[in-house]
Amino acid sequence: MLARNAQGIYWLGRYLERADLLCRMMGLQVGALVDRPVAEINFSWRRLFASIGHTPSGGLFDFDNDDFTQADSFTLAGEATFEQRNPSSLAACIRMGRENARQMRNCITAEMWTSLNLSYLKFCESDIVSIWRHSPEAFFDETARDLRSFFGVANATMYRDEAWLFLLLGGAVERAQGACSLLLAQAAEEAKGEAALEYGLESLLAVFEAQETYRRRFGFEVAADKVRELLVTDRLLPNSIGSSCDATYEYLSRIGPAPNQDPGKPLRAAGRTCSLIRHDWPDERDRRKLIEKICDGSMLVHTFVDKGFFQYSG
Repeated sequence: MLARNAQGIYWLGRYLERADLLCRMMGLQVGALVDRPVAEINFSWRRLFASIGHTPSGGLFDFDNDDFTQADSFTLAGEATFEQRNPSSLAACIRMGRENARQMRNCITAEMWTSLNLSYLKFCESDIVSIWRHSPEAFFDETARDLRSFFGVANATMYRDEAWLFLLLGGAVERAQGACSLLLAQAAEEAKGEAALEYGLESLLAVFEAQETYRRRFGFEVAADKVRELLVTDRLLPNSIGSSCDATYEYLSRIGPAPNQDPGKPLRAAGRTCSLIRHDWPDERDRRKLIEKICDGSMLVHTFVDKGFFQYSG
């Protein structure tokens, strides 16, 4: 397929996957405002903004009492959700995903465009004031369901050609990078000796939708090393890093060689990243350092995909 079509479909998958992760994080965050201690709310806001690589324009607040928690959280939620100048905001991700879909109308089905466009128009009818008056967590849950409906429609209607594979590839690369960033943000907060560590681990499992899986494997006691073990290595968990890296390798294998001077480079990079999880993880004592390597490996895969399939010459 044309390079510009492949690139547009790939970024469509990335933006919508990024929006889905942010919806899950924000839904948990605003839900925690009802009954969680101030220290835990602080912890989660710092982790959220660190994971998306954005510093709020007014800085991150350190709440010291409940009087300011709601007001300051309102400001932070608005920036993470509706601020167009924040390239990592939910609004920016949905807008860019929809724009890529608009430009690639020839590569997606009419049902996919209708699903995404309706979700976009519904999102545009909201603002932070309107959702804050009622149930902000319900807004994020509904937006996440809308995004997942798009992928369900794609699964039901899209022809299984290269466009389909590039859509899946974009989603898999984004899931791997987003999961790594979130785990590294969690580790950075743990290194500060935060009192909110246990809640941080529980909410981390919730973001990954892995609570039930964790309990089946490890019981009810939440331990940092076991949480990382699950979220990195369990290939049956859809949002795990291992599952995402394996999917990246599979889709690149099915797409085939890149049309540039080193056609196998993206696939080899994906294979090396999978190897870090399969072979290096069990023996590595510094798990945080290894997650950094996995994150770097996933970013390298993206670089080689971009150069190999989208930006090649000749």
